Amino acid sequence: MTSSVLRRLGAPVLVGRTDEFRTLLDALTRPPSVALVEGEAGIGKTRLIRETLEAPAMRGRHVLLGACHPLREPFPYGPFFDLLRQLEGRVPGRLGAVCGALRPYLPELADALPPAPEPLQDHRARQHRLFRAVRALLASLGQVVVVVEDLHWADDGTRDLVRFLIDEPPAGMATVLSYRREDLPGAGLPLGRAYRHPPGTTSVLIPLRPLDVSAVGSLTAAITGGAAVPAQLAAELHERTAGIPFVLEEVVRGLAASGFPAGWNSGRDTLDAMEVPTLLREAMADRMAALTPPAVAVVRAAAVLRIPATEDLIAAVAAGEPGLDGSAGDTPYADGAGPGPGGGGGADAGGGPFAGVADAVGGIREAVLAGVLYDIGDDRYGFRHPLAQQAVYGSLPGVDRRRLHRRAMARLAAAEPPPLVQLAYHARRAGDLEAWLRHGSAAADAARELGDTAVAVEILEGLLSDPELRAGDRARLATQLSRAAVIGLAYRRAVALLRRIVLHCEMPDTVRGEIRLNLGLLLYNQAGNYEQGRVDTEIAVEELRDHPALAARGMAALALASWGEHPYAVYQRWIVRAERLLTDQSDPALRLAVRGNQVTLRMSAGHPAAWAEAEELVGAGRTVAERLQVARLSGNLAEAATWLGHYAAAERFRHQGQRLAAECGSPWLQGIIDGTSLRLAWSVGDWQGLAERARRLIDMVQGVSGISADAHLVLGLLAVARGEWEEATEELDAAALGDPANAPSPILAAASGAMIRVWVARGELEAARAEANRAIARVRRKDIWVWGADLMPMAVAALVRCGRVADAEAAVAEYAAGIADRDAPLATAALAACRGVLAYARGRCAEAVAAFEAASARYAALPRPYSAARAAEAAVRCRLGAPGPGRAGSDGLRDVADGGGVGAVGGARLAGELAALAEQFAALGATRDAARCRRVLRGNGVSTPSRRGRRGYGDQLSPREREVARLVALGHTNREIADVLFLSPRTVEQHVAKVLRKLNVTSRGEVPGAS
Repeated sequence: MTSSVLRRLGAPVLVGRTDEFRTLLDALTRPPSVALVEGEAGIGKTRLIRETLEAPAMRGRHVLLGACHPLREPFPYGPFFDLLRQLEGRVPGRLGAVCGALRPYLPELADALPPAPEPLQDHRARQHRLFRAVRALLASLGQVVVVVEDLHWADDGTRDLVRFLIDEPPAGMATVLSYRREDLPGAGLPLGRAYRHPPGTTSVLIPLRPLDVSAVGSLTAAITGGAAVPAQLAAELHERTAGIPFVLEEVVRGLAASGFPAGWNSGRDTLDAMEVPTLLREAMADRMAALTPPAVAVVRAAAVLRIPATEDLIAAVAAGEPGLDGSAGDTPYADGAGPGPGGGGGADAGGGPFAGVADAVGGIREAVLAGVLYDIGDDRYGFRHPLAQQAVYGSLPGVDRRRLHRRAMARLAAAEPPPLVQLAYHARRAGDLEAWLRHGSAAADAARELGDTAVAVEILEGLLSDPELRAGDRARLATQLSRAAVIGLAYRRAVALLRRIVLHCEMPDTVRGEIRLNLGLLLYNQAGNYEQGRVDTEIAVEELRDHPALAARGMAALALASWGEHPYAVYQRWIVRAERLLTDQSDPALRLAVRGNQVTLRMSAGHPAAWAEAEELVGAGRTVAERLQVARLSGNLAEAATWLGHYAAAERFRHQGQRLAAECGSPWLQGIIDGTSLRLAWSVGDWQGLAERARRLIDMVQGVSGISADAHLVLGLLAVARGEWEEATEELDAAALGDPANAPSPILAAASGAMIRVWVARGELEAARAEANRAIARVRRKDIWVWGADLMPMAVAALVRCGRVADAEAAVAEYAAGIADRDAPLATAALAACRGVLAYARGRCAEAVAAFEAASARYAALPRPYSAARAAEAAVRCRLGAPGPGRAGSDGLRDVADGGGVGAVGGARLAGELAALAEQFAALGATRDAARCRRVLRGNGVSTPSRRGRRGYGDQLSPREREVARLVALGHTNREIADVLFLSPRTVEQHVAKVLRKLNVTSRGEVPGAS
């Protein structure tokens, strides 16, 4: 490409413009063509054009760049003369004589241009000859791209020249015109009239829309060079920037200056605190300067109102402002005697509550046409994005802000019902602390009554963050916040506020104890900081010594065995202490809470007698408080039943808990039950779309440990089944292994079992053995052996593979004793699998086959199809041959078929069973397991039937190619893919080539993740 150096703008990559990029590139490479790029300020028109010009397909073309400017006179055709000057030293020879007409305008090119022709007296004739000269010079260049940006500022002459060129373009010329439709003069047509492209000319209109939430997250990550942006932060950035790339880039650069993206924590607080970027503030100031006084007045009123408002409300708040009070707009603001129904003191100057209604309506219209305000719909007007509102608001002097806020309060107070949150906001900004506290408290109460916990927490956090709050009010509001936050999802700000209050504020022990108790529960449930949560809860129990009901609640919380690393007996002692504090007069909801935790503790350990009491308790609950406890109990029972393998009962408890949690407005409890439902779906083989569900839950809860741990565990288990070791390791670390001391105990045990399998598959047997020993020791200390169902088979196998058969036998004996007399069908199936591993290691093949077949049948009865299929595969492998003590079995079928003890008929039957298992694994999505079975069959000359569907896939990816494409998109090399799918690197190379061809991409990096 022959052009001046193009300056790369903004982010290092173009995000969210794939279709627009291809459309523009296609037009530029098919001249003659005209591309109209339309979009508001900051939307990325220039970036799209520059990126397209740098595409490899544009090499060898002349590129001439010009732009229109707000000052149009006295320089007609300026953009074209600017871009033609770029030809200095590159003007082709033997130009037509008409090109000499350019000499007076382009002295830099004079030596390369023909002599100037005789001057013409007629203006139209001179203009036409000049236009012909420009066209002839451009035609001489051959393949040329002419870019004219900001056409909305073009003078009439430039617009005439553009029309002349594109009405009959040179054969090799591609023209790109960009503009903002809202700033176009006259009828709003970019060329001043409707454009109809001539025959043979490619013409495209490319409107640029704001980025969606996903693209905002991608662009943010690209700008910072950091990891993926959490969906919640991406959504917050999208809301604040309206998806406009320029605004987003300015905001993200401001965040980077504040230390982001280190973990992307506390994003909302940082966004709230950051100033409006300078460039955006200056841009809004420029737009405001072009408005008339009535328009300025309504824009300022809209900025004070903060959220989109009706025409009447904006007009009422703007009443009496300069430009709407009969003044010419150059007098100083005059504050009235005080707020009233009509606003400030100047509102009555024109003889009525609001003499400038017509001016206000006209001002709103002007502001909308200028792109300062936007018509949101339903007679509501507001700013394009919150940062624009903040820029205007920040430009107002404090005295003017307070006056406008008082007017807003007066107007909103008359509404029915009154908008309490808005009233609290305006009261605080107006300096009316009493009204702020009154409206804020009422708003929080109303939110709680409506079950909107998130709003209640946000309001209370805002109230408590104010340093001018009185001590008594602070203690009262902190108690309310602690009660609301403990059933919500957001916790970081609440934890920090409550911690400061319990440490530094004077209050009775009972009040401090309740706040500290809820703080401990927040640390337990939402933050996943179990040890600190336990410390706070134990201190709270002591502080609540004169309040036995709350003390009992704290003791019951300390009796939940999944928290911490203590033995089962410790939790038993806490629940016994809690029960002793209950009396017949105790609050029914409290009795439900304590008895529910007792039943949960017993069921978690698999005590058969716990079921009858559980069924009795889940049928209780009359008041909202009681139903909330039943919802919590149902969620706990669903979790316990899932770990035990009682999946039908788990589903029943899950359904009831989810319904009641929604009714009671507890998003945290809903999230906890959602996490259990993910593990339940994995267990019963409902894997379709499961990974997407897990990721959505992680994005939604944003680090709430007790919920995200379930989702990360499921993602790790799915990755293990697909053989994606790096992804599995990352997810299992996030679930539990990265911080074992603060991980839920059953999730930690399951994650350890999956990680042991990863270590074994990688051949790192000592790492597998070390993890097995650590995990078994944790279960032994906890003394809840039924939680070892997902751990023990893999731990035993790892010990055997390391030659520690005696250690494995001792662990299995201890496990068998630990689950004896327990109602835990999953643990019973796992015990059979453990015994199969031991028998196989000792060379007792028939015994191993029987144990694995028993395990498979028990898993299938739950149902748990993946575990059932793996146990069935182990049984088949045992029948392939009888290994010596401590040795792994043969993968071969040929020995059996050739007379190794079963005979050809038996070998064929085993091959059929293994082929059927491969299909079962494939149907689940267990790519690694399916590939392993097929590898055994291929290695022994047994052909496998085609996967479901047609043999010929045409341009569509086959099932195998989809597996390869997914691994390519994850960044795996051919050798790594070969390891996962049990294929040769050469075979993988062939599959990758087909994937690239069918997806019409040229590199592995372009393979989409969802392929």
